[in-house]
Amino acid sequence: MLLHEIRACRICALHLPHEPRPVLRAKPSARIVIAGQAPGTRVHASGMPFTDPSGDRLRDWMGVDKETFYDDTKVAIVPMGFCFPGLDAKGGDLPPRKECAPAWREKLFAGLKNVELTLLVGLYSQAWHLGDREKETLTDTVKAWRSYGPALIPLPHPSWRNNAWVKKNPWFEEELLPHLKRRVSRILKA
Repeated sequence: MLLHEIRACRICALHLPHEPRPVLRAKPSARIVIAGQAPGTRVHASGMPFTDPSGDRLRDWMGVDKETFYDDTKVAIVPMGFCFPGLDAKGGDLPPRKECAPAWREKLFAGLKNVELTLLVGLYSQAWHLGDREKETLTDTVKAWRSYGPALIPLPHPSWRNNAWVKKNPWFEEELLPHLKRRVSRILKA
């Protein structure tokens, strides 16, 4: 019922350059949550989260195939903003709309009682979920991943725009990603 309400949501309609199209996937049985930012242009068009190169990279980081990734009984995908917010003057995605998370996040997470791991993808998700535990920069936050316990893992956005960041931070691929793959595998096999 809640997903139907969210998919019918129009609270940000006056602020979008297009019709609202909330994009998310979640079932109460999900054990992993991907808390991302907001849909991009391709996701807005497809209506499916992470149907772009960022999704390919995120699936690789997690060590899962598309079938597992899109099995909403196992993996919930709940961005901070459910609708594509539009583009800025340089052609980049705008930040998630501010109305979305306060309106829906608490209600949605209240129904996800089996979650063992939440992946905090990007700054907006990290700020919301970590609150005052968030560090000064995304790099500092992701680098402190061990301090957030087994239930939360902060990640940079898997966009190609972060290739330089990944290259500059070898610990991410050497330490965090192997841990992430093991953790995801254990949760999905249990």
